[in-house]
Amino acid sequence: MAAKIRLQRHGSKKRPFYFIVVADARSPRDGKFIQKIGTYNPLTIPATIELDRQKALEWLNKGAKPTDTVRRILSFKGVLYLKHLLRGVKLGLFDENVAMQKFTTWSAEHEELIKKRQQKAIEERKAKRKAAASAAPRKVSEAKAETPAPEENAEGGEA
Repeated sequence: MAAKIRLQRHGSKKRPFYFIVVADARSPRDGKFIQKIGTYNPLTIPATIELDRQKALEWLNKGAKPTDTVRRILSFKGVLYLKHLLRGVKLGLFDENVAMQKFTTWSAEHEELIKKRQQKAIEERKAKRKAAASAAPRKVSEAKAETPAPEENAEGGEA
């Protein structure tokens, strides 16, 4: 039985929400699955990903193949890097303490990078809102200035 780590769609029309599941490769997208290992919500800014790293790592070591999207999620969360480090331990390149220290360092740097990106996105949204709010009254006053005043008859008499 070939196992795949993939997304299982939930949520209503145009409001997707996904479970990250391990399923038999032959089962349908939203069908029977073996184990649920996390969730993915692409609608939030930034996207919300909750993942059980240990379960994902166990399934990868058992030979489960992730789909392209799930591979990116696993890479983002550090599961593939952890697998890479643990393979180095197995080959005897370094011990497990060094591997976990490397992963902890990477994880801290990654979290810092994510916080900076979130802060930058929040500041950009605030700047856009401020620009839009200040532009709205200007547009109204410009529109009033552009409309011609009703012209009076130059002859001063009857038309």
